[in-house]
Parts: sequence; structure tokens; C-alpha cells
Amino acid sequence: MSIVHVMRHGHVDNPQGVLYERMPGFHLSDLGRAMVEKAASFFQSLPISHLRCSPLERTQESMRPVAALFPHLDVETDVRVIEAGNLFAGQIMGSTAQAAKVPSNWRYLLNPFRPSWGEPYAQIADRMRAAILDSADLVGDQGQAVIVSHQLPIWVSRLRVEGRHLWHDPRKRQCTLASVTSFHVHEGMIIGVDYAEPARDLLPTGPRFGF
Repeated sequence: MSIVHVMRHGHVDNPQGVLYERMPGFHLSDLGRAMVEKAASFFQSLPISHLRCSPLERTQESMRPVAALFPHLDVETDVRVIEAGNLFAGQIMGSTAQAAKVPSNWRYLLNPFRPSWGEPYAQIADRMRAAILDSADLVGDQGQAVIVSHQLPIWVSRLRVEGRHLWHDPRKRQCTLASVTSFHVHEGMIIGVDYAEPARDLLPTGPRFGF
């Protein structure tokens, strides 16, 4: 069995609560950098032999303290682990889902099960599964890899492995900032999931934006 650890990026500097999705120019905050430095220690004693990352700035920055632990490894950028596409990108979301209350956006809210406002959940789960299995194949039996990705792709990947519906309430995702969701792979199949929050004591409270 091999293990592919998928870490979510740290807190992002986003005081306006913009839904930044795949937009460039959104970087980790000071808090986010502290979070990923602490989360990196989770991997320090593990036999990591492959590193893979979403191309977006916040994930690349979150990978840096992990990569520093394994200077002999290159970081592979993989578009398959990028954030989900969303038609509300660039709009103010905030803690009250403000963009969803704009009448011109209502045409995108027809089917929450797909969802109609963005990349289909099944498509996200498919691309993430392919990247996870590729990583597992590269590290081989008993090997371990780290991928840095985003909350929604990580969460739907876990839902699929656990045999649950891919549609869900975003408020109930168990995938906090800088958390680690570990996928256990055996003979080309993902057979189990573990979850850890190595930076739990640094998680922001209250209406702080930095999804």
C-alpha cells in the first residue's frame, strides 16, 4: 500500500471576501505562511518521495516549506489538482454567500447537485483521482507522496472514496486550512482515507476571509 497525502493550502490574504477560484494574484497571508510552516512538520519523519502541486500561487507557496524538507525532490505542477471552476469567480462571497443573492446570478443556481454554477463534482473527483493514483504509482509500494490542492477538490475526492453523495453543504466540509487528507492506495485503488489538522491551533475564528 502507498499513501498520498493531500494538503490544503493555508490562509489567503483576501480581506474583501472575493471568491478567487482560479484567479491569479491571491497569496498566503502571514497567518497562512505560519499555518503551512507548522503543517509541513507533519511530513518531516515520513518517507516522502514525490511532491505535486496545483499551479495557483497559494498552493505553490504552501508547498514551499514541505519541499524544503525534501530538497532532493522536484515539485511537479499538475493542473488536475487545481481549484474547481466557478462562474461566481471575482465576485464578493463573504461569510453570507453574497454573490448567490445577486439576481443576475440566479440563472446559475438551477441544479445544486451538479452544480450548475461551476465545474461538475464528478469531473473534479475524476481528475483528482487520476492525479492521486499517478502519485501512488510513482512512489510505489510502501511509498508516500504529498499533493497541495484546494478544499473542494480534496473534499469531493474523499466523498467519492467513502461512497457518499458528491453534492453537499459547503459549511460541513471537513477540510480546514492546511489540513491533510491522506489517501491509501492499494493495487490501483483508493481504499481508505485519514484526516489530520496539524495547524489546528492557528485556524482563524470569526468572519475572516481567506478560503
